[in-house]
Amino acid sequence: MARLRLALVAGPMYDHLYDVFDRDDVEVIVHADHPTLNRTVADLLSRGERIDVLATHSKYAPSQSDWLLPLDDVLEPSTVEALAPGAVGLCRFDGALWCVPRLVDVRVLWSRVDRVERPPDTWSELLESDAVIGFTGRESGAFGMFFELVAGAGGALFDENGRPTIDTRIAVEALDMMRRLASRGPADLSSWHYDEVDRALLDGRVDMAAAWPGGWGAIRDSAYVDRLVPSPYPAGSVRRVSYSGCHAWAVPRTCADVPRAAALVERLIGESWQFRDATQGSICANRAAMEAVVPVGELDALRLEITKRTIAEAMITYPPLKRFPEIEDAAWTAIQQALRGSIGPDAAVRSMQSAAEDVLASE
Repeated sequence: MARLRLALVAGPMYDHLYDVFDRDDVEVIVHADHPTLNRTVADLLSRGERIDVLATHSKYAPSQSDWLLPLDDVLEPSTVEALAPGAVGLCRFDGALWCVPRLVDVRVLWSRVDRVERPPDTWSELLESDAVIGFTGRESGAFGMFFELVAGAGGALFDENGRPTIDTRIAVEALDMMRRLASRGPADLSSWHYDEVDRALLDGRVDMAAAWPGGWGAIRDSAYVDRLVPSPYPAGSVRRVSYSGCHAWAVPRTCADVPRAAALVERLIGESWQFRDATQGSICANRAAMEAVVPVGELDALRLEITKRTIAEAMITYPPLKRFPEIEDAAWTAIQQALRGSIGPDAAVRSMQSAAEDVLASE
């Protein structure tokens, strides 16, 4: 019997799960950060290569839907019913379930209390201070922070019909804030991805940074854990938001053994394996697994309470767009250029709007 071929997202927040795989039953053909994973998978699937189980994300699944199997009739209904309904809803597009959620991501702020007297409650308060915040300067994290700043100030990147509304004064001001915050950070900040932000926080290169729930394990084990405190993500002038979505599992149409692939996915989102994820800090979609988690100490209880409250009150997501990865790539490239000073915020915002219009016009 052939081994199942898996494409997995890589990183400290995800890799702890993978040692449960029986390597006699599975073959990992891709194990990479999410942008690299997406590009590699797109290439493989466009050529008809076999992938049996795919790690994806709710915001990327619409762009992969031509290559994926709808899961409503593939998975046992009870398996999906055990998951948080809101997370499952984020994995639907055009009425079909293209992936099933593994975990829900929102960011909370972690600050060094020996450097910051009080964590900032708003972005304006942070900007007026001399505190150094670390953040991603490229790819989905850069566009995500821009999304947060725009939405927090009452703006929107897309209208209710999914049309781009990026070129606004609010967006220019949001990008200018990112540029100003980056200018007092480490010189290489504009090249950081998520893992570099986490390392900068734990190595003391920055005073504060936002972290995903899955980053808790590294924070808990850090030499600085007694100096790090969580707080809600800073609020904008209108509201407090944290951009989010669901890491998820999907079954491509090139799958050679759908029953075995479905059985593996059902184990991955079952209570036992989800509890393993949850003990590392992740907010797992399986409700029973999350209910079984007992916080270890006051700090763990506080970060868990803030994270759950953020999901309930401040979570924002992108609209489901089939060409979203192309829009995201064009946007973060313009944002990074603005952070590096090669173009101004006005020009970067115009570039994002134009690129999004061109992408959606060619659908």
